[in-house]
Amino acid sequence: MKIYNFGEQKSVMNRFIAELRDKQIQKDSLRFRRNLERIGELFAYEISKQLKYEERDVQTPLGIAKCQLPADKVVVASILRAGLPLHQGVLNIFDSAQNAFIAAYRKYGKDNKFKIQMEYATMPSIEGKTVVLVDPMLATGSSIILAYNKICTNGEPLHTHIVAAIASRESLSLLSKNLPHSKVTLWVGAVDEELTNKSYIVPGLGDAGDLAFGEKL
Repeated sequence: MKIYNFGEQKSVMNRFIAELRDKQIQKDSLRFRRNLERIGELFAYEISKQLKYEERDVQTPLGIAKCQLPADKVVVASILRAGLPLHQGVLNIFDSAQNAFIAAYRKYGKDNKFKIQMEYATMPSIEGKTVVLVDPMLATGSSIILAYNKICTNGEPLHTHIVAAIASRESLSLLSKNLPHSKVTLWVGAVDEELTNKSYIVPGLGDAGDLAFGEKL
């Protein structure tokens, strides 16, 4: 599985990631959502370079222009609710894409152990399409694997690009072992080394869903 870690590069994305992490800036939920959205836009632009293109004629007021336009059919998919701002950023670039949404959450039992509970999914046919699957945080990586497998029940994607603002080192290992290497590319803004006993990323940024939309019961 090809992994693009933008934390290893010098770009403006590093500023957006830094603001997502900053506990003072996090108090502004509008800015938190907007930073996730901007990160999605940057990732989508980079992903667009890997799509297939075809030349088409475009009629201008003065003549015909030869333009290279994307030929791939794109589906943008996200895990609710934290994935919504990142989803919107990707959709801002792939504005004619179809969309898929998956409701999944951690269901805790004893000793801080949990399983991923998936309750709802709505999606178009994925057959032969390029999927951009987004989730702001990849902690253990188990939820994104379940989401990928769920998506594949609606067809075999041409290729899947997984997008996350921050991932743990552990999640990268799990995804590499459980997803088809030639069919999946992972894009992350930063990789953190530590997980707590509750599987929270350290230093991470906290709960992305709560920071974007408010605390839940």
